[in-house]
Amino acid sequence: MASLIKLKAVIDMTGLSRSGIYALIQKRAFPKPIKLSERSSAWIVSEVQDWIESKIQQRDEEAA
Repeated sequence: MASLIKLKAVIDMTGLSRSGIYALIQKRAFPKPIKLSERSSAWIVSEVQDWIESKIQQRDEEAA
């Protein structure tokens, strides 16, 4: 079962700003949130963690 997190937790995990997250989503460079209700969205934790891992891998490949 997938765990969900709200925007504040995504900001805390990634260090990105709210506007930065939504800008990356528009560029299809960050996981899209799931709409929970008319005024509430959340992200799947594993997708955010995978995005972070991909950034770490990208850094390591560029350093090699």
